[in-house]
Amino acid sequence: MKTSPRLSRRRFLRRTGAALALPMIVPGSVLGLNGAVAPGNRIVFGGIGMGNRARHILPNFLSFKEIQFRAVSDARADRLKSAKEMVDQHYGNRDCLAFADFRELLARPDIDAVLIATGNRWHAWASMFAAHAGKDIYCEKPISLTILEGRRLVETCRRFGTIYQAGTQRRSTASYRFARDMVRQGKIGHVHTVEMQVWTGATVPHQKPGPVPPGLDYDQWLGPVQWRPYCQARVDHWMCFWDTGEGMHTDMGTHYTDQMQWVLGTDHTGPVEFETSDLVWPDPAKYMSETAISGTFRCRYANGVQGVIYQRGAFKERYIKYIGDEGWIQVDDETDVVTAHPKSILSLRGAGGASWANASGHVGNLLDCIRTRQQPLCNPEVAHRAQTIVEAMTISARLGRKLRWDPLAERFDCEEANRMMWREPRAPWCI
Repeated sequence: MKTSPRLSRRRFLRRTGAALALPMIVPGSVLGLNGAVAPGNRIVFGGIGMGNRARHILPNFLSFKEIQFRAVSDARADRLKSAKEMVDQHYGNRDCLAFADFRELLARPDIDAVLIATGNRWHAWASMFAAHAGKDIYCEKPISLTILEGRRLVETCRRFGTIYQAGTQRRSTASYRFARDMVRQGKIGHVHTVEMQVWTGATVPHQKPGPVPPGLDYDQWLGPVQWRPYCQARVDHWMCFWDTGEGMHTDMGTHYTDQMQWVLGTDHTGPVEFETSDLVWPDPAKYMSETAISGTFRCRYANGVQGVIYQRGAFKERYIKYIGDEGWIQVDDETDVVTAHPKSILSLRGAGGASWANASGHVGNLLDCIRTRQQPLCNPEVAHRAQTIVEAMTISARLGRKLRWDPLAERFDCEEANRMMWREPRAPWCI
């Protein structure tokens, strides 16, 4: 077979020069015409942890023309495959890259920012990996599982100039903004109590360890937490164990403590006292789960305002309620309905506004801040302070005692409690 002669540098330049001399038809999308965003102006995203929450929120990211979602990663092959298919279907191609190891995604220089929607055990550490790699971040809540882990995240983002938005998207929701405005305008008088309700925690029956199923990188799934033999129940119900989750009051409660901090104007401080009561724990003879089934978690600010999280009832019964000496206002989280006393408060509310289930406003705030390098609504310091409240409640519950807290020094009045503010991450899944 006759082979083509090697193309010399001179012949190559002649050919390409001739080609360049021809008229070029450039798609309008490349130039940013017809409402399209030119590639050079797009913010390129990757996704880390592509489970149920990620696939729920992903359409909010894909709805922005200025976002190009280029890669996904997950320790579970089935989730990785479905996430790639979801992105490819949106763009009408097969260009989305898929990585079992998120560190390969972070190593790509063409990725500007990441959506992190792993299980809770990974939130802080995956965010710190991303910050070290020079990526901006949208991370689902809770941002950490220990208080000092959260503080380290704050310091890491500050050191690298990372733009970070925590996924407590209710700050970008009309109903919650209305409640904030009414409280701040004094429509219910002086606030003395903030009530918050999450749902009853699950129980997990004992199950023997078994072989790791195909398609799961279990070592990466565990990540920075203590190694344990594989058990399907632990993977399916990770929320119910101390090292991978901390129960409902921590996971959902951080949405409401974030709102409480925001409305009270205490974003850069916090309560000074924590205690718990009415706790119901799983029976260790029947269940392997560790976190509380139900209970009452309280905190108190220096000015006397109290916050109370009730862990009880059904999922659809969750709410936050601000109680003042002249009335109250409540947002029902399931329905997005706002109620108040006196009812005349409700006449001040404008029409429209998406519910918390649509995170587009929160994503939009992040995009604006990536461009301007300003701090988002739920930046690391703000998110850390809200998360500290529920983690302090957890420590109070586990120790069975009231705790005093110094929000400036970030220390308890109890050394045993201070030791519970940190746990050493497992190598090599730390940074």
